[in-house]
Amino acid sequence: MIVIVRVALLGMTLLAAAADRPAAELPPGAVRAAPGHGACYCRMDEALQCTANLTERECHRQCDEAICDDWFWKERLQCWNWGYGG
Repeated sequence: MIVIVRVALLGMTLLAAAADRPAAELPPGAVRAAPGHGACYCRMDEALQCTANLTERECHRQCDEAICDDWFWKERLQCWNWGYGG
């Protein structure tokens, strides 16, 4: 009986501690974009370029105008330099 009470108390303590933290933490220096906006990545001649704070529609239009070989859009995220100092 004592073991059940201790397990229950431990479980409640862990739940309370988890509730105090944000659901998803961003990497240092990262900023979450406004709802409906995100990072627009365009690949041209093996180079990957990013434009921040665009809607998916704006991203598609910009990539069509730039004649990108490939493009993708990441909702609610800003551009990331992929850790290569860019």
